[in-house]
Amino acid sequence: MRETRQLSLVKGDERFVFRYSSGNEAQVIDAFATMASDRSSAFDWFDAAVLSYQMGRRLEKELDEVAT
Repeated sequence: MRETRQLSLVKGDERFVFRYSSGNEAQVIDAFATMASDRSSAFDWFDAAVLSYQMGRRLEKELDEVAT
């Protein structure tokens, strides 16, 4: 069974919330890139990098737990 995960970012008055199933991280990163390349969106490349980093840290922690 896949776990539902969530990443969120508060930027000024805006809040970005991404919910996804484990195993779909690549699609979420694609969504970050799509949003960041849209000039009408307040979500920029720095935001995409921050959330991608957070996702990577979560995955790294889970792998460490499995390895021990």
